[in-house]
Order: sequence, then structure tokens, then C-alpha cells
Amino acid sequence: MPELLQLQQVSGGYHGRMVVHEVSLSVAEGEAVAAVGANGAGKTTLLRLIMGQLPLSGGRVLFEGRDLGRLPTFERVRLGIGYVPEGRALFPEMSVEENLEIGAYRASKAELRQRLDYIYQVFPKLQRLRQTRCRLLSGGEQQMVTVGRALMTRPRLLILDEPSTGLAPRVVGELYQALRVLHSGGLTVFVVEQNAYAALRFAQRGYVFEDGHITRVAPAAELLHDPHLVESYVGRASPMASGQGPT
Repeated sequence: MPELLQLQQVSGGYHGRMVVHEVSLSVAEGEAVAAVGANGAGKTTLLRLIMGQLPLSGGRVLFEGRDLGRLPTFERVRLGIGYVPEGRALFPEMSVEENLEIGAYRASKAELRQRLDYIYQVFPKLQRLRQTRCRLLSGGEQQMVTVGRALMTRPRLLILDEPSTGLAPRVVGELYQALRVLHSGGLTVFVVEQNAYAALRFAQRGYVFEDGHITRVAPAAELLHDPHLVESYVGRASPMASGQGPT
């Protein structure tokens, strides 16, 4: 499969502090990839570098072989990168449907309706809540809206930052089941998580991220059964914490 996203020796940070150090990774078209690591490892900073929200100090970010350089975030979205940030970043006084529509503000009315129908197929609960203000939703419902808004851009690659944070185990399971459905439909997915168990159960391939460096890359199933990784990361999220039973 051709590589959709490539990072070549990417470095960067903020406020004069280097957080990500010469990171190289790739996500192939049609692949589901996870990057797992502890809180503070630099995972969110890495995604902000990918999305152009922070400047690179070194290296390159390529999408479909194109060097994104200084391309602003909205242009990266137009190219086909959907982004689900940590913390959800919804407009609390706007309805579910109004928040979703922000992801397709350039679409025609007919196209907008088609995209909304697609989101409501992925998350049927949102159709029932479509006129509800987002501040009244549960954490899990808000996360569905955030993922749905990213999907409204019709991405080829969906990037998610800590999507399970603050969610009940059952909701985490529901969220990752929705991601499985999206991936089986052909969507490429790159997720970064502290909840290593949930992420690696979902992914085909995983990266281990520590102190701003990639320390290991392997098939996700192999990482799940690695004693050191289980002790360091997977053990922090039991099968119940991911919304799934043991295998």
C-alpha cells in the first residue's frame, strides 16, 4: 500500500522547548496505526506539528508525497486530513448539527445533507440529539460530535488525539467500534493514545512514543503481548478500561 502520511526526522516544540525529537513514521493508505505512550510523552505536540499548528524545527511532513511545508492547517484539511483534537473543542451553545455543519461549511446544501446523513449512520444517537446544545451532552456524545465534525470534511486520513480520555469504559468500546466500521469502509486512521490497550486492539501497527522519541514500531498484536510494554502502558488500561473483555 502506498504511504499516505510520512514524517521524516520531525522535530519541534513550543515556547523554546523541544518536545519532539527527530521522529520518523508512516501511515499507509488503508492502514490503522496507533502511537501509544504516557501522558507528557509529546504525542499531542507531534499531532500539532503534523497539522501545522506548531512550526517544525526540523524534518518534513508529507501527505501523498507532498511536502506540507508551511501549509496552514485549513489547507491540510482540504487535502484530506481530518483531525480530532484532544479536549473536543466544540461550540457549547451551538447544536449538534450546527457543530457538524462547521466541518462542511463550503459544501452545497445537497452535499451537506448527504454528509450529515452519513454521520448519522455512523453515530445514530446524534440524529436524535441533532438539535441539542453541545453543552448538554455527555462526554461520550461530545466525542461523537467531534469525530463526526472531522468526518464531515470527507478525509482520506483521520487523526485522533487521545479520543478515549474521560470516557466511561462502555463508551470507549462504542467509540472504537465506530472507528472499526470506518476503517473497514476504507478510511485510513492514525490514533494517539495513553489508553494503549484500546488503541492497540484497534490498530494493525503500533509505535511506542517516549520522551519525544519513537522507541519501537511493531505489529499491534506483538506490542500487546510484549511483557515490558504490558507493564509500562497496556497494564494501565485493563480490558475493562477499553470497553472490551479479554481475548
